[in-house]
Amino acid sequence: MPKISNKGQQMPESPIRKLVPYSEAAKKKGHKVYHLNIGQPDIKTPDVALEAIRKVDMEVLEYSHSAGFESYRKKLAAYYTTHGLPINTEDIIITTGGSEALLFAMGTTMDQGDEIIIPEPFYANYNGFSTASGVKVVPVISGIETGFALPPIADFEKLITPKTKAILICNPGNPTGYLYSKEEMQQLAELVKKHDLFLIADEVYREFVYDGGTHYSVMNIPGLEEYAIMIDSVSKRYSMCGARIGCIVSKNKQVMAAAMKFAQARLSPPTFAQIASEAALDTPKSYFDEVSAEYLKRRNILVEELSKIEGVTVAKPKGAFYCIAKLPVANADDFAQWLLESFDHNGETVMVAPAAGFYSTPGAGQDEVRIAYVLKKKDLVRSVEILKEALKVYNSK
Repeated sequence: MPKISNKGQQMPESPIRKLVPYSEAAKKKGHKVYHLNIGQPDIKTPDVALEAIRKVDMEVLEYSHSAGFESYRKKLAAYYTTHGLPINTEDIIITTGGSEALLFAMGTTMDQGDEIIIPEPFYANYNGFSTASGVKVVPVISGIETGFALPPIADFEKLITPKTKAILICNPGNPTGYLYSKEEMQQLAELVKKHDLFLIADEVYREFVYDGGTHYSVMNIPGLEEYAIMIDSVSKRYSMCGARIGCIVSKNKQVMAAAMKFAQARLSPPTFAQIASEAALDTPKSYFDEVSAEYLKRRNILVEELSKIEGVTVAKPKGAFYCIAKLPVANADDFAQWLLESFDHNGETVMVAPAAGFYSTPGAGQDEVRIAYVLKKKDLVRSVEILKEALKVYNSK
């Protein structure tokens, strides 16, 4: 029988989705499952985006330009400009989700066996994208004790080798919700310039910043034009995860020329989703004000309720809609599976994402979970109530 590749064997499982069979089995038993494991917002997609799809009248569903509709890229560049980012139409290539943008970024900046430094915990699929690209992830660890702040620059510097080609950050962070300060961004900028590296910033949660914080984009740092690559997506901003539209953005013309070759190889991004995404740019500011206010309330309730559970530590997120919680368990993977397989509280249980899958350092995050606060407030309160009761039962086994 033919064998799959080493790369296929090494591709990591998603900590967000690997427990799906257990949640499906729990539902077949008649249990209600509260999904805290995945960043699928329950916020309504803007009407302007959905209406644009309903109004489509075409006889041939054609390819678009490999870089995406020019009209969309122009409108997107205008959107960035109004947010203080000096981005032009030619600096943008539309991709099939932020995921493809990350693959393009790695493919254009790294060769087989090269290294990328990423502060951990990090979005689990960074491991998968790196494996698919033949790139080695070199983690630099941040901890719950500091709220997952940027590790000291000295920690980065000692990891840089001749094979290091880039540093990748998520700002605000998934899974931590950490928002990098202006000073932290400037420190990273000086580091990549000193060592001639790329700084890739996943900024898909830029609209979700709390407590009066400010998002500092990699595209807005003077003197970083040749080093900066931004990844963006409509998925979270407009609650359009299923559209699968993102973009790679850079002022570096060589990067964009190489990325275009990847874009041409996959032909074009999806047409209907681009139509919806272009229309979504007309979403009124009031939509984001309401959504941000709702997520802030959810964050506050979740952190408050989790903090009441004995033995639980939670880092208060400053952005996005995730948090990392440290639980009084030895193995969060086992606990998360047990929640679905063997526990219910009045016919209900919860699904969380074990945080070990958000680290690449062996043994890290074993007692942590990522929680997405994308449910209604009453559902979050009920979820934490279930979690509290579950921990009592689990730890008395």
